Amino acid sequence: MSAVAKIYSAELEGLDAELVEVEADINVGLHSFNIVGLADKAVSEAKERVNSALKNSGIRPPTKENRRITINLAPADIKKVGSRFDLAIALAYLKASQQIKPFETRDKLFVGELSLDGNLRSVTGVLNIAILARSKHIKEIYVPSSNGREAAVVRGIKVIPIKNLTELMAHLEGSDIVKPLPETEFVPGIAPSLFEIGEIKGHKAAKRALAIAAAGGHNALLSGSPGTGKTMMAQAFASILPTPTIDESIEVSKIYSAAGLIGKEPFISWRPFRAPHHTASLISIIGGGSNPKPGEISLAHRGVLFLDEFPEFHRDVLESLRQPLESGIVNVARAKKTVQFPARFTLIAAMNPCPCGYFGDKEKECRCSAHEVLRYEKKISGPLLDRIDLQLEIPRVPIEELRKKEPNRDDEGIKTLVKNARTVQQKRFENYKYKIFTNGEMTSKMVDEAVKLDRQAEEFLKRSIERQFVSARSYYRILKVAQTIADIDNVPEVKEDHVAEAFHYRLRASE
Repeated sequence: MSAVAKIYSAELEGLDAELVEVEADINVGLHSFNIVGLADKAVSEAKERVNSALKNSGIRPPTKENRRITINLAPADIKKVGSRFDLAIALAYLKASQQIKPFETRDKLFVGELSLDGNLRSVTGVLNIAILARSKHIKEIYVPSSNGREAAVVRGIKVIPIKNLTELMAHLEGSDIVKPLPETEFVPGIAPSLFEIGEIKGHKAAKRALAIAAAGGHNALLSGSPGTGKTMMAQAFASILPTPTIDESIEVSKIYSAAGLIGKEPFISWRPFRAPHHTASLISIIGGGSNPKPGEISLAHRGVLFLDEFPEFHRDVLESLRQPLESGIVNVARAKKTVQFPARFTLIAAMNPCPCGYFGDKEKECRCSAHEVLRYEKKISGPLLDRIDLQLEIPRVPIEELRKKEPNRDDEGIKTLVKNARTVQQKRFENYKYKIFTNGEMTSKMVDEAVKLDRQAEEFLKRSIERQFVSARSYYRILKVAQTIADIDNVPEVKEDHVAEAFHYRLRASE
């Protein structure tokens, strides 16, 4: 006579977790242990891990009366990937073979990889799965102890940390209860940065532009000769970004959890800074693969994506940035499924003005022909350049400026400006239907509603547009930057000098 048991677990589809029912059926027949339900190689190998874990945990192996074991992972149309189902499979077998006292399974979810000795190893995506459990009104989630604090970030569910299979059985049978973890406290952090903005000598105009980019979430392009400090500025940019809110931190942590990059901390409490090499492939930047994973632009969500040597990236990689820069999401389409990843990052790009790097330099002569300079510039397409709000020329710093040893006081002043401007924006967008945090995320409709120009600013904008061609996208991006400058100045209306400064940063795109 057969016995069937059902245990809940979960699978990741992109960043979102899906509930999976792990069903075990034990019947008379030739010895077999089959796993069905669109399982990949790692899931199919679970039978070997589970068999060894059961034996080494002192649990009775299958007997002559129940040698035929079938594990079904439902629904069958979702591909099951990885080793997170081991714990649920072992528990379903124990329940079906009546080697554990009956317990209620409808309000419990189990994830974890079993080692051969019955201990539990950590798995990816636990934060995402805990969020699913709360949405499905599941009361308890059982996870490896190393994943416990990550799952406990989610409020409203009990997180039970489990070290091994024996401990889980004792807890479910009531002989040795494992206490649920307390909720993980959110402590905002500062992104690890190689440089502080105050370490940069000179470049007051560039620092002002970077402050605007940080305050409003605007993209920036730094162009200049080698050694002028472009890379150092980009790395220091992370130091002036405000700490993320709880909502932003959860968004970022979901991405890193799905990618298996959470590390020792239970969540990402700082704004990420990603700097892929210019030889990086399209999939590594955008995301994808046979089982789609987030790429660098998603790992930079709510933080910074720094692309050094911007024109040296492959053309298809650069052009693939256009849609995420506009919408803040990336759609990864594959033959079997399409997955959507968030990608709301601030792009900081750095480039030389020509192949040799010295076109326009006042101290060193450029060796490139006019054709070479033009071809180098054309590597950055007009539509991509149109999506970059602040386009800056970075000049050399005089040697006298570099030799100054008095302390630079820019750090705290710039950080305060950025923080205050973000607070203004937070109040502006708190009642909007769509959750946004910065001016750079506004749609054209939001710009029309939120940006208030005084009369002089209206006239200046009209005159400037009449003199020089400006696309509709550029028009709205100019208004977004102007609004950020007004927020930095803490004034209710956008004034003429705010529009003028915003327009100045767009001149390169209009050349």
